[in-house]
Amino acid sequence: MSTVTEYQYLARNLKSSYKQLFVKGTRIRARVLYGWYACNEPQSLDDIAQDYGLPVEAVREAIAYCESDPPELLDDYRREEAQMAATGMKDPNYKSNPSPRLLSAEEIAGINRS
Repeated sequence: MSTVTEYQYLARNLKSSYKQLFVKGTRIRARVLYGWYACNEPQSLDDIAQDYGLPVEAVREAIAYCESDPPELLDDYRREEAQMAATGMKDPNYKSNPSPRLLSAEEIAGINRS
């Protein structure tokens, strides 16, 4: 039996192709906030909240959400990696010659379905 967590500050952004949660009313993905918290030189919750103009509780909620290993976050990663591979962005020479291949609507839909 799965449990549904109610979030005060997080929700899906229906205008985004990302399935992961965002801070409500913003385009800030919870994973972005978590990245600042968990990086090599982590920032404090207060600093992250101040940098993004958010309540500390919103940052705390975003961190808890990401640490719960939600399946939609992993699915977003998988889709991003597949799209980068399909456009050539993962090619070792991409940095010196950044010209990604444009994907057709069918190719994008196939990546999103898989």
